[in-house]
Amino acid sequence: MARLNDEVAALLQEYADLILLTGGDAYRARSYEKAARAVGGYHQDLAQLDAAGLLEIPGVGKSTAQKITEYLTHGRIATLEQLRAKVPPCLRKIMAIPTVGPKKAAIIYRELGIATVDELLAATRDERLNDLPRLGPRTAENIRHGIEQLRQGGGRTLLNAATELAEELVAQLAEVPGCVRCGCAGSLRRLRETVGDLDILAAAKDSAPLMAALKALPGTAEVLVSGPTKTSIRTTDGLQVDLRVVPPEDWGAALVYFTGSKAHNIKLRARAVKAGLKLSEYGLFEVAGGRKLASRTELEIYQALGLPWIPPTLREDRGEIEAGLGGELPDLVTEREVRGDLHTHTDLTDGLATLADMLAAAAERGYAYYAVTDHAPDLSMQRMTDEKMLAQRERLRELDGHFGKMRLLHGTELNIGPDGDVDWPPEFLAGFDLCVASIHSHFRADRAEQTRRLVRACENPYVHIIGHPTTRLLGRRPPIDVDLDALYAACARTGTALEVNSSPERLDLNDEQLLAARRHGVRFAVNTDAHSIPHLANLRYGIGTAQRGWLTSDEIINTWPLTRLRRFLRHA
Repeated sequence: MARLNDEVAALLQEYADLILLTGGDAYRARSYEKAARAVGGYHQDLAQLDAAGLLEIPGVGKSTAQKITEYLTHGRIATLEQLRAKVPPCLRKIMAIPTVGPKKAAIIYRELGIATVDELLAATRDERLNDLPRLGPRTAENIRHGIEQLRQGGGRTLLNAATELAEELVAQLAEVPGCVRCGCAGSLRRLRETVGDLDILAAAKDSAPLMAALKALPGTAEVLVSGPTKTSIRTTDGLQVDLRVVPPEDWGAALVYFTGSKAHNIKLRARAVKAGLKLSEYGLFEVAGGRKLASRTELEIYQALGLPWIPPTLREDRGEIEAGLGGELPDLVTEREVRGDLHTHTDLTDGLATLADMLAAAAERGYAYYAVTDHAPDLSMQRMTDEKMLAQRERLRELDGHFGKMRLLHGTELNIGPDGDVDWPPEFLAGFDLCVASIHSHFRADRAEQTRRLVRACENPYVHIIGHPTTRLLGRRPPIDVDLDALYAACARTGTALEVNSSPERLDLNDEQLLAARRHGVRFAVNTDAHSIPHLANLRYGIGTAQRGWLTSDEIINTWPLTRLRRFLRHA
């Protein structure tokens, strides 16, 4: 049920990993890895491309195009299946551990015969990795942390993958005869950063056709529970989907109940009890006599409890009910209010699309302004030079005015060094319209060092935004150890904005951090950090996180008109 491009990209990445794992040519593996990134980030659907169209994807050569065609035609890649047969399935789980990868997994398997995660964890504790080539005590420590990170994820699904699957399922179920309404509930509707199970709610007088339709979908691998009110299935991707069907007249009560959170619902029920009422998924009832007072819409339920409708992203029992009672619910930012993206990349560094293609895609989104912020030279693998950056700036100035009313800003993503230094001297930085500064290395520095480097970056007069401040990658890399309150205070003092990075793998800062930062009076930028055209659409996930952090448009600099934004950039 995944997007076809992502599905094929995952297969090509697996092929690259298995080449390395079986001792194959590293250059060949890198070419397939590059092709995987390009396919995953390509803006056109593979199903719409012929053989010539596939060859137009950057990094896709004749051999890769043939494998893609084979998969599109037959649903399999023969050479990939041959490689899979050579590698124990449990070894592929080791390869998925953050910091391990195929090369280290191959060494560990070859030298120690380790093929399970539990065996590897024991080996790190027994110091058996210390004498292996290219490994050692630091590697063993990193692997232990990687295993912890993997297990803490608990099999949860990233927000984008869950959203794409849920929207596909809802669209299919909504077409079933007799379906009156259908939508998402649970943690997905609240836009939590990861999702355990998918909760889908439908309204119909007869539930049988909907339950049958879910069980018959191509992506259904296993039926876990099946009944007249609830059916649970497991998809081919291993995600559990729970479908509940309620009478149309009970839609609102059921949507409140199954959206949650549990803590929010407990507060609602306690309020109902104090009023002599009973609240359930079937409606709001008088305890004496059992008369139903409300059930058809969420608004009816909340109003009957003396509350305004509370947006799902706020329903976490973090003061939203009290704010509602006091008329102090925030006017949450929406995606429509975002006027531009202030952190994006092109193929000049590690992006997948050209400058012109990224600008055209941004213009289609109706932006008033758009910043290009390719990596600076201290991230050495990007091979940035002064000359390349100045040439891009000149080209951007030439293109400004060629994309309707969208104004173009030239920026860069600087690297925050171990001491808080950034790339380029002040006289070069002064030529940029804006600078995002981010940590890309030395993730294991101690709390004092990390705090000092980030505060120093904030104090640099040419740094306007701190990008993905905690550096976390969900399920793969933990956040750095930093005194966030000190960072928030530094940002408020220096006028530096903190980023809400919309990449579903980051969502950094997260909602709880936003709640804390806004109390310091910090400004924010909700950016995509897009490395390809499809990544621009990830803005929705950053906005969802911003809403969970109670942010309004006035607190987010890229919802402001360009004149106000420029004033901020001049004085940051």
